[in-house]
Amino acid sequence: MKDRPVSGRPRRITEAERSRIVALVRQTPPGRPTRGEDGELAADDAAGASQWTLEALAEAARQGGIVVGRSQVRRILLAEGVLWRHTRSWVRSKDRDFEGKGRGSSVSTPTRPMARRSSAPTSPGR
Repeated sequence: MKDRPVSGRPRRITEAERSRIVALVRQTPPGRPTRGEDGELAADDAAGASQWTLEALAEAARQGGIVVGRSQVRRILLAEGVLWRHTRSWVRSKDRDFEGKGRGSSVSTPTRPMARRSSAPTSPGR
């Protein structure tokens, strides 16, 4: 038996290359500082990305010999259900000595009321 012809353009990236791109996300970015044995923070590549972005992943894939663009990396990661970065709120801190500035705002926080204008006409000379 033969396979039926498939419509559309054939894939430019093999499954092995797709797997390598997905595996990149699980690695530590080259510019992310880590603590050494002496307790100092240092990055493997100070000029590298400190967190994975689509552009940083595409560049890392290109350095690994995979010709791929930013948008294609995005499509691959979305298809695999992979998160490529972790967003942290700047309001919260894991530092035990951190003191917050108070309650953060939320959607339910009321806005300042508008100044009311009088609808009654004013008479001149009053």
